Amino acid sequence: MSAKTLPLLASMTTGVFVGVGLVLTRYAISEAGPLSVAFLRYLFGVLFLLPFLFSLRRVAFQGWDLLPVVLLGIGQFGILIALLNYAVTLIDPGQAALIFAVFPLLTMGFAVAMGQEPLSARRMLGIILTIVGVGFSIGGAALGGNLSEAQWLGVGAAFLSALTGAFCSVLYRPYLMRYPTLQVGSVAMFAATLFLGGLAVPEGFFTSWPDFSLGVWSALLGIGLVSGLGYMLWLYALQHVWASNVAAFMGLSPLTASLLGLAFLGEAVTLADALGLLLVIAGLALALWRSG
Repeated sequence: MSAKTLPLLASMTTGVFVGVGLVLTRYAISEAGPLSVAFLRYLFGVLFLLPFLFSLRRVAFQGWDLLPVVLLGIGQFGILIALLNYAVTLIDPGQAALIFAVFPLLTMGFAVAMGQEPLSARRMLGIILTIVGVGFSIGGAALGGNLSEAQWLGVGAAFLSALTGAFCSVLYRPYLMRYPTLQVGSVAMFAATLFLGGLAVPEGFFTSWPDFSLGVWSALLGIGLVSGLGYMLWLYALQHVWASNVAAFMGLSPLTASLLGLAFLGEAVTLADALGLLLVIAGLALALWRSG
């Protein structure tokens, strides 16, 4: 087994988990605000990780390293998810995931600009295919004037979410090389939980005990589980392979979200969506074939 096989498998699992999380979020926000869902997502995620963190031999953060880890956590786990949760209140989770598929191209752009990765025409072509896939999903509706103002806000929120994630993914690498992945991820997620808790106050989350149904509580626990495990796998992968190769597996999230949305939420999958998904998968294969 190649030394890069496990990190790529971790990336693949994370891509699937993002799609699962989007669908569960779409279900949960029927009873809870998007910021409250984001807060509970990482609260449960941190709680799932605590037993593993306590068993870890931790390394003291040196100098000012703790501050950027906290800020990156707020960006990667707080702002990113708040924007993505807002997006799925306005557009379907499969569509949001396809827009989020620009993540790999943005990540490669930041990584190349910062000198972390070489520029590869083949990898760029493969990742650009994900953008074409996004175009198949929203292009027809956009050109036909069929996107409402609210849906355009959803599209913009999903794109800003991808931009935030790409920037943070590249900046994480130096800290992942110095400290244990679980330690970095737990600190980052805890900081994001506090940040999102503050944002959830205007939604009235803390005024009384949430009166959610059993189904929504189950969905929230599921989101927390896939978030905690998914981001640990994500950070592990970032530690071992190029950030753009890790981000390329976000192309699996639209496929996952669309299939689960069709199966459990009754959301339609159009021919344009299907073609977009195929292009995303083709771009993923091209970007990673004999990748560095």
